[in-house]
Amino acid sequence: MGEKISCLIVDDEPMALNLVESYVLKTPFLHLVKKCHSGIQALSYLDEEKVDLIFLDIQMPDLTGLQLGKVLPKSTRIIFTTAFDQYAIEGFKAEALDYLLKPFDYSEFLMAATKAKEWFELVKNQEKKAPEAPDFLFVKSEYKQIKINLKDVLYFESLKDYVKIWLKAETKPILTLMSLKTLEEELSTDQFMRVHRSFIVALNNIDTIERSQILINKQRITVSDQYKNRFLEFVSKNSLD
Repeated sequence: MGEKISCLIVDDEPMALNLVESYVLKTPFLHLVKKCHSGIQALSYLDEEKVDLIFLDIQMPDLTGLQLGKVLPKSTRIIFTTAFDQYAIEGFKAEALDYLLKPFDYSEFLMAATKAKEWFELVKNQEKKAPEAPDFLFVKSEYKQIKINLKDVLYFESLKDYVKIWLKAETKPILTLMSLKTLEEELSTDQFMRVHRSFIVALNNIDTIERSQILINKQRITVSDQYKNRFLEFVSKNSLD
């Protein structure tokens, strides 16, 4: 697997959090994106960011690991970490990839992480065999289903509970009742990228990049700090040095 598995650690015990962090950092195919001290903190982060794998403690105040696991997207997988073995059956009911009983050493951690690596490789191979994503989508606007050719999209802009779809050769956007997060999950990451809480841009239609701003069809869109690293990685991959 070429790309590293992005992972999040969630545990209310600082020592346990630091131990799992040390294990992640020494595992070549894992990439740590964040440590969270509570399920609530993790939920807030995951509302904005996608993560492949979570090392998730079960026994936490306010929001337990099992409760958090029930609201995660299916694409995010879980390895539960807990000091209480009575949660094992519940953990596997939550479709966890594995279950680590504290205290566990690095060899046990590595076995669980390797299981996750094999799962993601399998999914990736299946996706390669899957048919290509359609180059259009239908959106509901003014009681009609309107076909949007994705090659004509300049950018998507959120407006409270609505999304404005700005198209080439159109002076007014199409307005549809939808969240930007829902739309982001449907779009190809090769063609579109979220660069701000309120904007997803069509990468092929970017005219100019000036510091932290994108120019598309005379519209300036700021790349926020939250999305800057991923956008800069895209720019670097497609730049001639």
